[in-house]
Amino acid sequence: MASRTRVWNPERIILIQPSVDASAATLGQRPPTYSSTLKELFQTRNLTHHRLMPQSLAKILVHTVFSTKDRRPFLRDKSLRGELHRYLGGILAHHDCQPLIVGGVADHVHILSTLSRTCEASEMVKEVKRGSSLWLKTKTPGLRDFAWQNGYGIFSIGSSQVSSREKLHRRTGETSPKDHISGRISRISKTL
Repeated sequence: MASRTRVWNPERIILIQPSVDASAATLGQRPPTYSSTLKELFQTRNLTHHRLMPQSLAKILVHTVFSTKDRRPFLRDKSLRGELHRYLGGILAHHDCQPLIVGGVADHVHILSTLSRTCEASEMVKEVKRGSSLWLKTKTPGLRDFAWQNGYGIFSIGSSQVSSREKLHRRTGETSPKDHISGRISRISKTL
């Protein structure tokens, strides 16, 4: 049976090493050897994993929802809304957040995207709202007062939930005005 022994090394760092009972070794195999210093430890061929993956990887899917200020139906014009959705996708891509689905109706938008490993959720929403608000104000004189609400909903989802989000985004344009966004957010959060 293997037990652990503490060994002091010259750098005064405690290394815990398993001690191997020679009688328990399998025929033809040597008991493992362990380095006694950190320098030897990092020079060991078995510990090359830190050199094989120098980058950071992430795939975080998020469903984001936010409304126009006071739920005013600024986005009634379907062609303007389509242009806005493409513009929102461009802002997301600029921040390394891949847009998967961008949709919505006259008073709110839904965004299904990835969240970049270098971007915080709040920063992503802030930049999307800021950039799109500035852009919308230049489109027509009737949008000079345009603003997004202060709050938002953002939910992480698994890749298996993407198809249900696609269905939700397709239905969003057909919901009745009485179907409030807060109710939809409540339903979304219950499915997570």
